Amino acid sequence: MEWVRSDDDLFVRIDPDEEIHDSLQSLADEVGFDAAAITSGIGRARDNIYGYMDEQGIYRRRQLNSPSELVSLSGNIARKEDGSAFTHIHCCWSDDDNNVHAGHMFQSVVHVVAEIHIRILSKAIMTRCPLADVELLGLQFS
Repeated sequence: MEWVRSDDDLFVRIDPDEEIHDSLQSLADEVGFDAAAITSGIGRARDNIYGYMDEQGIYRRRQLNSPSELVSLSGNIARKEDGSAFTHIHCCWSDDDNNVHAGHMFQSVVHVVAEIHIRILSKAIMTRCPLADVELLGLQFS
């Protein structure tokens, strides 16, 4: 992974075999921010696990293992109560037949490259905290 910073904007290149969540969480620690918006992402990835939250608040997961175009990626980066970085990302992939697969991204390994824009929210603190009866960690602001 390499990145460049311009004021509160980061542009990141994630390289083959790097997992996107892990890379962006490491970046948050390296740069040292508590809140950011992931505004865009494109590339090619594989070993994707994605899904949705059902009516009972439980995530349902699906796999897309073959290399696919990462068509659109967005989300945010916050901190959990223990101070560790937490990424919440939604994504769209297109397989080689142009079928779209989309949802909450649990895992995505870069196959060729991922290029991601992040806007640091330098005057904000965002914390992810457990919510009752759902798997999602809620977002709190300070």
